[in-house]
Amino acid sequence: MVAEQGEDMQLLIERIARALADEPEQVVVRPLDGRQGTTLQLSVSSKDLGKIIGRQGRTARSIRSILSAASTKLGKRYSLEILE
Repeated sequence: MVAEQGEDMQLLIERIARALADEPEQVVVRPLDGRQGTTLQLSVSSKDLGKIIGRQGRTARSIRSILSAASTKLGKRYSLEILE
């Protein structure tokens, strides 16, 4: 069940990013387990990077807020790293 929850978080970020991206087929989310929780690494095409980050980082901050709220409910810590 824990692995399933992690996959749900990965799918959540992937769906949000694909909805924002012009090239949704290039959206990739990779989980990295660490001591303090799981980091989800999001990579998108260079043309979509600005849309994912947003003006002054507002979109990225909003995605992180959604991730934080969902992970709090699961009792596990997740963080988002956006790769260039």
